[in-house]
This record gives sequence, structure tokens and C-alpha cells, in this order.
Amino acid sequence: MEPIGDSSSSENNNTNSNSSSMMMISSSASTSSMATSSSPPALSRYESQKRRDWNTFGQYLKNHRPPLSLSRCSSAHVLEFLRYLDQFGKTKVHNQICPFYGHPNPPAPCPCPLRQAWGSLDALIGRLRAAFEENGGKPEANPFGARAIRLYLREVRDLQSKARGISYEKKKRKRPPPSLHQPGVGSSSSTSTGVLPLPPHSSSSGANQ
Repeated sequence: MEPIGDSSSSENNNTNSNSSSMMMISSSASTSSMATSSSPPALSRYESQKRRDWNTFGQYLKNHRPPLSLSRCSSAHVLEFLRYLDQFGKTKVHNQICPFYGHPNPPAPCPCPLRQAWGSLDALIGRLRAAFEENGGKPEANPFGARAIRLYLREVRDLQSKARGISYEKKKRKRPPPSLHQPGVGSSSSTSTGVLPLPPHSSSSGANQ
């Protein structure tokens, strides 16, 4: 027979090992939950693009001669930035002397310059306008929302629309046709408006008269 003291010590060892393993599992679970909660949520495509655009504009201000701070940035500097981006454009904008001016699908290449598409510039200004206010800028001092920027975008839209033969006007949504009355609707509508139908005349009432 084994001594009693040996059996009790083995049971204690098993209990201690089980408790230590449980503590390790709980600590690992808590660590994983903390890591999951501390990890930042993934940015959407719009937010990622907005951050890249804001960094690009900030780099443009640093490379400006003389360098510009965000507080001194005006709508004139935003216009310079938009014109600077034209050198990276991929949209063919035909000149008025080009034989393909106003042709949506030119049959041959031409030496007309490449520009930033109006839709890309319009979306870019929208993202930068939001990023400006998110980074501490005041809405009333937002250079991306200035009237000069809106006029420039409108000018670019009209110029590219004529040069490329493409309409940028938004299509009006067609309203659905009015629903026709179905048979049997009239009786139910009269009841719903509170006008009850007259009761039928009984033959007994005629006999009494």
C-alpha cells in the first residue's frame, strides 16, 4: 500500500497543474481579446484615398517655393495644385483646331495634351475639403470650398465636355407613372373615408306605407 501522504501530494500536484493551465488559458484569451480590441478598424476605400490625397497635398505645400503652411493656404494655391496635377493626367482633351474636337471616339491618335479628368478633380476636391476640416481647419476658412474652386471645376467640365463630345449632365430620374384604380377599389375607399353605403330598401317598409 502507498502511504497516505504520497497520494494526497499527487492529488495536490494535479490540482495545481490544472489551475495553472486554466490561468494560462484565461491569460492568453484576455491577451488576444485586448489585442483585438486595441487594433484599429480597417479604413474604407474612401478614407484611404482621402488620407493619401491629404498627404499628397501636404507634400506639395512643403515643396512649394517658398514653402507654405496650411494656415496660409488659399484658393489660389489650390488652383495651382490642380493645374500641377494635369501633368499626371490620362484623359485626352482635344484642342479646337484638332480634327477630332468634339469626337467621343477618335479613330486615330492626335498630339492633343493629356489632362486630369473633370470627374477625378471634382472627387479630389470633395475629399480634400472634408480632410481640411477633419485636421482642424475651420469650415468658413476652407480653401477647397471657395467660389473660385467651384468656378474652375465648372470651367473644366464644360471645356472637356465640348472637347471630348461627352455630356456630363446628370440624367433626370423618371417618375413612376401614377397607379391606375383597380376594380373594387371605389367601394373600399368610400368606407375608409367615412361615407357609409346606404342600406337597401326592404319590401316590408313598402307594404306598411
